[in-house]
Amino acid sequence: MARSGFIYLCCILALITLFTSCGSTDRKNSYQIQNHTPNIPEGWQALFNGNTLENWEITSFGTEGPVKVSGGSIVINYGDGCSGITWTDTFPKVNYEVQLEARKMVGNDFFCGMTFPVNNEFCSLIVGGWGGPVVGLSSIDGVDASENETQVLKNFEKEVWYTIRLQVTETTIRAWIDDEKLVDFSYAGHKLSIRPEVSLSKPFGICTWMTTAELRNIAIREIEG
Repeated sequence: MARSGFIYLCCILALITLFTSCGSTDRKNSYQIQNHTPNIPEGWQALFNGNTLENWEITSFGTEGPVKVSGGSIVINYGDGCSGITWTDTFPKVNYEVQLEARKMVGNDFFCGMTFPVNNEFCSLIVGGWGGPVVGLSSIDGVDASENETQVLKNFEKEVWYTIRLQVTETTIRAWIDDEKLVDFSYAGHKLSIRPEVSLSKPFGICTWMTTAELRNIAIREIEG
């Protein structure tokens, strides 16, 4: 083989090796970026794997904004009303706790409207509703969180993560935000219900109202009655 031909062949082989190496690195980096592991406490079961909407569906409210998974979080973009996701797998009716982290990015209304079962009824925990400060249960005896006995006012800053924990027992609904108990309601003798806007969130769903929010580290555990 002529010297020029040998040099040409060596250059071709070097280029092939370079491109193959770069492609492998790109694939590895892409996998690392997409492979997020949720931070779930011991004894809890993850409801969100950090990478896909497995066992969730985007709720077809008709007013919803786009929903996507990005950076290990579920991003619920605001629409003309409710936007959110609904759980499609089995879900307990009582004696359970749900925990998640949520933050408000854009908008001034609730960034976590969590609809959940209570035996054969349903209720919603509203975090940041009615212009931003209201926390409470909707609805109690037909009265919304903004007006019933569970109403609490709390300031929520944008782009700040809040840990929200909901507990449903055979007698009581409790809720904590960053370990501060804000709801402690004994529901015996009361009628629990949800607003028509979130009926598609049953049996368990999370939505926002004209607000963009991010959710992560969603988990559940069963508890003693």
